[in-house]
Amino acid sequence: MPIRTLDDLAVDGTAVGVRVDINSPVTDSGELVDDARLRAHVDTLSELLDRGGRVAVLAHQGRPGGDAFFGLAAHAARLDELLEYPVSYTDATFSIDARERVAELAPGEAVVLENTRFYSEEYMEFEPGEAAETHLVSRLVPVFDAYVNDAFAAAHRSQPSLVGFPVRLPAYAGRVMERELDVLGNIDDTATPRVYVLGGAKVPDALTVARHVLERDIADAILTAGLVGNVFLTADGVDLGDTAADVIHDRGYWDEIDRAAELLSAYPDRIHVPVDVAIERAGERVELPVDSLPPEHDEPVLDVGHATVEAYGETLSAAGTAILNGPAGVFEEDQFAVGTRALFEAVSAAEYSIVGGGDTAAAIRRFGLSGFDHVSTGGGAALRMLCGEPLPAVEVLRTA
Repeated sequence: MPIRTLDDLAVDGTAVGVRVDINSPVTDSGELVDDARLRAHVDTLSELLDRGGRVAVLAHQGRPGGDAFFGLAAHAARLDELLEYPVSYTDATFSIDARERVAELAPGEAVVLENTRFYSEEYMEFEPGEAAETHLVSRLVPVFDAYVNDAFAAAHRSQPSLVGFPVRLPAYAGRVMERELDVLGNIDDTATPRVYVLGGAKVPDALTVARHVLERDIADAILTAGLVGNVFLTADGVDLGDTAADVIHDRGYWDEIDRAAELLSAYPDRIHVPVDVAIERAGERVELPVDSLPPEHDEPVLDVGHATVEAYGETLSAAGTAILNGPAGVFEEDQFAVGTRALFEAVSAAEYSIVGGGDTAAAIRRFGLSGFDHVSTGGGAALRMLCGEPLPAVEVLRTA
């Protein structure tokens, strides 16, 4: 079923609860380090306010017990700077004070409600019908006329603020959600050949993506890197050394080697593995061809080498569509950011480029890269879509 968007919502004077994902890097005192996720929602919030909406923003920050678990005062202050409309903050989410603040909103005014995860219900997952009966949802429904979900990055969750409101209110996708679904949901309509670059450390997810796009003949080539590449190399019979093997084992990914081997056996011409790697030796970057592994001193593999970048670059240069998920190595360290930067630049030069994953977007910002056609706001949600799996927060919008 089609999902309603802001084009279908009569906004003027309407009290709209808008779920966004502005979960951001913060300092030890809760100040924002990066406002990229806030900027992503400016279009949706600005449009609703410009059309006379009375907007209550729902969002989370961090996880209970985590270092980034803070209130949303800093986020509200930054949104007030980014938007041309007044944005206030209340340190309550669904209490009487919160409901009164929403009821008092004038058209063209917004309030950021407190971190939804300050309440235990929001850190649990429910079926939509059960979520609709939680305190958070049932107490806010009377002061909302409509609900907008713009939190694509959290759409793989089934928490009350994501799946409960559409059961009880007219519900719509915001502009971020709309764009993400349009791009990630229609990859099989993009230009060919399609080349996937699967890196990073989320090995089970990457293998699921690989299997999905290969079995459905969506991918013409898969280029592996990062810990994902190390698992494929090990599956291909390359001895990376005990240290690199321990990393795979300690992450709980040892069984994934068999999955990678099955894929290599089934699709030997479409899955590409690194031909050289970079290690750290005496504080310096040293590149080794894979046929000379394991390293003499058992150093860990931290990046792909220049020969791999060159080979992958040739494949990407012929791509009609390039889909990128995950860095090629430990990009936070300058000497091991070489592979990630080079591959990302090659992807950006493709005819059409799509980027998914939180670490991938962080690397793009670190390097100051541009030129990508679509940079997804979601990590887990983007991977779910690339795997062809349904997203709970999206499915409930289809039935709203």
